[in-house]
Amino acid sequence: MSVFKKLASETVIYGVPSIIGRFLNWWLTPLYAWMFLPDEFGILSNILAYVAFIQVFLTYGMETSYFRFAGRSEVPEKVYTTTIVSLGFTSILFIGFVVGFTPAISSWISYEGHQNYILWMGLTVALDALSAIPFAKLRLESRPVRFAIFKTVNIALSIFLNIFWIYLCPKILQSNPNSVIGLIYDPKIGIGYAFLSYLIASVVTLILFLPDLKLRMSNFDWSLLKKMLTYGWPILVIGVAGMVNLNIDKIVLPKLLTKSANPIFELGVYSASGKLAILMALFIQAFRFSFEPFLFSHYKNEESKVVYSVIMKYFVILGLLIFLGVMFYMDIFKFFIGSSTSGYHQGIKVVPWLLMGNLFLGIFYTQSLWYKLTDKTHFGARFAIIGAIITIVLNIILIPVFGFMACGYAFFVASLVMTVSSYFVGQKYFPVKYDLKRMGIYLLTSVVLYLIEVVVVIGDKFLKIGFNTILLFLFLFIVWHFEQGDLRRLFVVNNSQKN
Repeated sequence: MSVFKKLASETVIYGVPSIIGRFLNWWLTPLYAWMFLPDEFGILSNILAYVAFIQVFLTYGMETSYFRFAGRSEVPEKVYTTTIVSLGFTSILFIGFVVGFTPAISSWISYEGHQNYILWMGLTVALDALSAIPFAKLRLESRPVRFAIFKTVNIALSIFLNIFWIYLCPKILQSNPNSVIGLIYDPKIGIGYAFLSYLIASVVTLILFLPDLKLRMSNFDWSLLKKMLTYGWPILVIGVAGMVNLNIDKIVLPKLLTKSANPIFELGVYSASGKLAILMALFIQAFRFSFEPFLFSHYKNEESKVVYSVIMKYFVILGLLIFLGVMFYMDIFKFFIGSSTSGYHQGIKVVPWLLMGNLFLGIFYTQSLWYKLTDKTHFGARFAIIGAIITIVLNIILIPVFGFMACGYAFFVASLVMTVSSYFVGQKYFPVKYDLKRMGIYLLTSVVLYLIEVVVVIGDKFLKIGFNTILLFLFLFIVWHFEQGDLRRLFVVNNSQKN
């Protein structure tokens, strides 16, 4: 099987559980939108933004360090044990901190009346940090089936519990107030049942990994841990800065808007609209799951740089296809965030900025191979810090003027600057001849087609969808015109190699 075909198959296998899970979670968005006002959806988004930062701190770059050291070690079990012991120790410390200081934490982030939300999510993020390395081990050992099963269990349970508590329980009690459901359901918890669902799913996942957590402590290597921490700290900085780019807006938006603007309501509108950009994020996530171990496995091959260049080109093509697909069929997608009277639809105008920002962020991640392969991860930290500074500064300056639209502008600009900076520096240390000309043609074509869709006003929705479909096929035709030769050969097994 060619390396391209292997990467594609592993992208599907490793990404399918996450794609399906996040896609189904996307279907929870209309559930939240119909069951809760934007104010409550804003609370969910705000707390999850804090959680995203904590997740990065609790793994402190150890997942990438594990890939790097286990992939090159003659005794990978020693690397695995060392990593698990380290994360286990820090996770237990964090759980103790959360349990002991829940009231103080709740007060600090202005959720005094929701201490249970804080406790549940604190426990969840600690358990997820401990499960990260067993999942990474499955990826490194190319055991996609077990990986997929465990991910699917986690995702399915979380989604089922969300639907059960938020939708089914109220319906059952409405028709039968004396039902036994009343013993396990409290309407006062509200959106908090989303957090409780995540916690139970994380507990079950960790139980599934219990056999993998039986370690030989003699394999723990303190000197190896110090090397891994040295290698991984820039990854931690990158992760924190990346979370700034992705989630700081959901933290600062309600703080920078005036109270008259109903900040939590605006955050709910913005966050729900951001769910419409999830297809791009799903694509990037699925790709990264397989690309990182693929990267470390093939970096010694003579043709590796050619392979990386081709992968980047098709990554961009698929990303642009997702951008056009979402924007051309927005009249359909928008109903996933409630009706036109709910208030959520006013946030749709930020979606193209979020989609393009995600695409450039994905390009940055894909191109970041050069500083990981050359052990110059400090460059990644620098780029991420630059992006974080841009995000913070633009949000502070623009949110009071443009509201939640400023978050989209800041995210796009930061992602673009990070990508361009990484490219020029990377060409010095690990030069790869990317096909910038064709990628530029495809990017310009997609933008022009999108602008045509915006300018051409068609009143009838069915005619508009038909017109947009023609534009989408025009993009595909242009790609086929330039790529037909490579596309025919891309996933074909090289018979001469087989013989």
